[in-house]
Amino acid sequence: MVFNSAHFDLQPYTGFDMDAYVRRTHCSWEDAGWQSLLVQRFHHVPVVESMELPAAADLHLVLPVGGQAVMETRADGRWHRHAWAPGRLELGVPDRPVLRRYRGDGPLRSVQVHIPRGTVERAAAQLGCGAVDYERMAASVAAGDPLLVEAVRAVGSAEETGDLYAEASAAFLAVHLLTRHSRAPGGHTPAREDARVRAAVALMRDRLAEPLTLSDMADEVHLSVFHLVRVFRRATGETPHRYLIRLRIEEAKRLLRDTDFTVARIAPLCGFADAGALSTAFLRHTGVRPSAYRNS
Repeated sequence: MVFNSAHFDLQPYTGFDMDAYVRRTHCSWEDAGWQSLLVQRFHHVPVVESMELPAAADLHLVLPVGGQAVMETRADGRWHRHAWAPGRLELGVPDRPVLRRYRGDGPLRSVQVHIPRGTVERAAAQLGCGAVDYERMAASVAAGDPLLVEAVRAVGSAEETGDLYAEASAAFLAVHLLTRHSRAPGGHTPAREDARVRAAVALMRDRLAEPLTLSDMADEVHLSVFHLVRVFRRATGETPHRYLIRLRIEEAKRLLRDTDFTVARIAPLCGFADAGALSTAFLRHTGVRPSAYRNS
């Protein structure tokens, strides 16, 4: 989908067989007369064997609000697995088509927000951000942002008509994404090495559920293992291995909070061999077992 101007003449999901996969229950263009922000609510079919999502030029935020599923997405020649669960926000990278398949435990529901790319890039120019790193932004959003989740929920349930509310919401979302999820980390790591650290972190997030070695990461960013560990620690204060484990534990905590998946089902989604391996790592990092964390 492409936003060409302040007034949107295209229909949502042009060139995509939407009816085969979802039933739309709200569209802000049609139901509220919005022009600066497209917000839609959907009911999704529970099982999809193969769904080709065309590339979008805008920023596409997807917030699950009902149902649970194991989602697999193929982008850049690789399958990535993650859980679909209420509260797990996802940002699609602009201009990147993806192939997706999933199996849910019943009907799924989502709120989806499209922010015009022009809105984001105008905000970036005003903030002095330069070129927007959408890859970094998507990876950062996937790590979690409670404020952004609540903002998407709010615009998803807003009943205000006319475009003023939509325009203000689009501006807020764009500025928040740029300031919270697109700024490079602080510190004194040289720019080239900092970019490689960001690439390593993006790889960790993309392959959270898969086996991932230091050698894999070093090959991906074209550094020796020794050099990667050194620059990574300098930029983040942690070794790559510890950083990866922390990401996996944070994802496990989120799934324990937001889903009723068993620990055995959560473990492979977070990159652990089995429930025992997850439980051991979880206890080491948090001081409690997964079951105790969920009950609390």
